[in-house]
Order: sequence, then structure tokens, then C-alpha cells
Amino acid sequence: MTKTNHDSDVAFIKALAELLRENDLTELQVKRDYGEDDSLNVRVSRQMIQQVAAQATAIPTPVAAPAAGATVGEAASPAPAVDPANDPGAVTSPMVGTVYLQAEPDAPSFISIGQKVEEGETLLIVEAMKTMNHIPSPRAGTVKRIVVDNGAAVEFGAPLVILE
Repeated sequence: MTKTNHDSDVAFIKALAELLRENDLTELQVKRDYGEDDSLNVRVSRQMIQQVAAQATAIPTPVAAPAAGATVGEAASPAPAVDPANDPGAVTSPMVGTVYLQAEPDAPSFISIGQKVEEGETLLIVEAMKTMNHIPSPRAGTVKRIVVDNGAAVEFGAPLVILE
């Protein structure tokens, strides 16, 4: 394989990064063929976790009205909204893609709430660019919450599952 130094590659990569920023994209992948044995594969991505967290805090949280017949002193205070991304047990998506909770439409789910999982056990699948990527549990624990829905799109760094 011959490798030729293409001065335009640096400018091309900078232009891709600018395109990513201007269009508010999270990931971009391009392959440039220069010849039979000479090509350039570029994948540019950025992390947008801070923006997502900022948007989540800007949404007003509904306040529950006290139950009928309850006095003001007895009114239960609403539980504060907890962002799953800030949970220490959050397992986040390593890529942009579509989440599947089971291997096939008729198959049972990989996990359910309350289920104990071992380190390395498949929690779910994230499909990215027609590739099914099994997402393993980073540690042993119990599934406390499944944050995503089957077939939902996820961003890089988005919380998928909360483990205890």
C-alpha cells in the first residue's frame, strides 16, 4: 500500500469539524478514495453531554398539588427531578445509534428492572451504521432503571441503564 502525503487532508478534516459544529451534529464519517491502494477514512465526533444537561435543567418541573383533605403541613413535597446522566450508576452509550432491548423482535429482553447482572453481561444493543453493538455491563449490580425505550435513538454519552 502506497501512502501519499495529501496536504489537502488537514484542510478537509478542519472543514468537516466546522461542518459538524455549524450544523449541530454529533458525528460525521467520510471515506475519501485517492486511488486503488490510497484512501483516507475520517470520523469526527463531539461530545454534547453538557448541552443536554443544561437543556434538562431548563425544563420546568411540574409540582404536585396536595391531596384533597390534606392540610398544608401534610402536603408531601415532590421528589426532585433527578437527571439520569448524573446518576453514579449510569451506563452511557458509547456511540450514536438505535437501542434494542432484545436480540430479535420476538426474543426476551436482555435485562429487566430488578435483575442482577454480572460484569460483561449484555445489557442491550446499539445499532450504528448497520452494525449491532452489544453493550456490556461495566460492573456487576442490579438493574435499577432502564432509561431508554426499545427502538429509540441515542446520542453518544446518553444514559441507557442505571445500575445499583
